[in-house]
Amino acid sequence: MTADWTDRILDLDVGAVAHGGHCVARSEGRVVFVRHALPGERVRAVVTEDGGGSFCRADAVRVLQASPARVPAPCDWARAGGCGGCDLQHADPAAQRALKADVLAEQLQRLAGLTMRVEVEELPGGPLGWRHRVRLAVDGAGRAGLRAHRSHDVLPIADCPLAPAGTLPPVLDHGFEPGGEVEVASDADGLVHVGGAGPVVQRAVGREWRLSPGVFWQVHPALPDTLAAVVAEWADAPEGGVAWDLYGGVGLFAAVLAGQVGPTGGVTVVESSRDAVADGRAALADLPQIGWRVGRVEKLAQTLDGRPDVVVADPPRKGLGRALVETLCARAPRRIVHVACDPAALARDVALFAAGGYRLERLRAFDAFPMTHHFECVALLVRE
Repeated sequence: MTADWTDRILDLDVGAVAHGGHCVARSEGRVVFVRHALPGERVRAVVTEDGGGSFCRADAVRVLQASPARVPAPCDWARAGGCGGCDLQHADPAAQRALKADVLAEQLQRLAGLTMRVEVEELPGGPLGWRHRVRLAVDGAGRAGLRAHRSHDVLPIADCPLAPAGTLPPVLDHGFEPGGEVEVASDADGLVHVGGAGPVVQRAVGREWRLSPGVFWQVHPALPDTLAAVVAEWADAPEGGVAWDLYGGVGLFAAVLAGQVGPTGGVTVVESSRDAVADGRAALADLPQIGWRVGRVEKLAQTLDGRPDVVVADPPRKGLGRALVETLCARAPRRIVHVACDPAALARDVALFAAGGYRLERLRAFDAFPMTHHFECVALLVRE
């Protein structure tokens, strides 16, 4: 049985980046997942978590040999024992995007058997101030903050540089119900909504949505229009055709598809959130070719009529999964546009689609979450 390495200090030669915001090192035959390190560095690290298996987790606490890509972190909480929100503040933004590209290539190779390297594209606005929705945790004393990495502990932050300047300090000065959470959202007009005070006005594709509390919208202000533009290009829905928008939310992509199929075509949005569907219906009331279905996508997709010309799917982090991929392959749409926020889930889905007769024709990736390990992908799958 392996001895518990928790709190052990290790000097490590850091290897490749891995999915999840850490790099891979090895010590005495065990894998060590190290945060706050970069490939090629030598660091001194403290083991923070050891489940007794073939790997453990550690935080770099001293850099013995630095990577040329290392820069000072813009936030004091982006350190060992600090906030769990950011993984890559210690890397130059261009290097962050290169590391994410490495992760995407590795996941595609390992899980889908594809050799492909895709640039992770920068979005407008820079690496800070982009996070227009922040969910704060509240400690037992009613103070709002952010959680420590892999912990329920709430850190008493004074601000977060990822949020728009001036957004959080007034909120953090207030007390809240102990043990809860508080969402802070900045809307398209620059208004700040705290704790579900709304509606939150957002705009994209030349339209406006008034969102109910808790209804999903992308946190990076440039991402909705960016994704919609790619979907518009790749969906290529025919006039008078049929399109499905799965996990369609408030209908961002449905608005694009409706313009392509025109008044004689049809777009079906499937979404589990009743509030999102209500907000979408209101925003897109002038597009009668859009129909709305409320419920679990995995079940409702089996009941939809006809064969779609194109399917757009924007699933949660876990991806589409085997059952839904098989349902879609059986309907044989000409094109499937898959929007994904997790590269591993995307790679698994791509492999499942390949088994069902679809090939990955195009893939783009966007750095929609700078300073973190997350990024957004859009894949075009076409029938062989």
